[in-house]
Amino acid sequence: MATPALQRYRDKRDFTRTPEPAHGGVADEARPAFVVQKHWATRLHYDLRLELEGTMKSWAVPKGPSLDPADRRMAVPTEDHPIAYNEFEGVIPKGNYGAGQVIVWDKGFWHPLQDPHRGWREGKLKFELHGYKLRGVWNLVRMKAQDDGRPQAWLLIKDRDAYARPASAFSVTEALPQSVHALPDLPD
Repeated sequence: MATPALQRYRDKRDFTRTPEPAHGGVADEARPAFVVQKHWATRLHYDLRLELEGTMKSWAVPKGPSLDPADRRMAVPTEDHPIAYNEFEGVIPKGNYGAGQVIVWDKGFWHPLQDPHRGWREGKLKFELHGYKLRGVWNLVRMKAQDDGRPQAWLLIKDRDAYARPASAFSVTEALPQSVHALPDLPD
């Protein structure tokens, strides 16, 4: 049974026509999951998802993440997804919401560096990622509201730490374009 937090997700999909999971997955409060899915929909983008409050809080990141702290990547909030979505990789058929190919570009667990519930409400999340491609400290910061009715955008920003790299020297999305599904288990 879907939680009320997943109602928008379910309302946008016909699960008789899409292979996406309708619900499912097990929360892990000790090591909450994160996933970044590369999604060739109307436009190529990356979907960042953080496990919080029993669902995957989700943002569409049009340019994908950057390891350069000088880059501020737009992150547009989307509907919460079920935790089971973390493993979804495949093709959403034409005529369905989000039609196009989806791969698991990165995955792992995240560690909030502050109260994540308060950060979510106040629009300032600071956290550490432990993934295959993305590691270290990151920030999601909600921007000032616009008057055009669109969802309030956030910015995804890499913190200055040992994993930061200048964009002029390295683009993680270009250097590592493939899925991580076939890679071995993530080390602790």
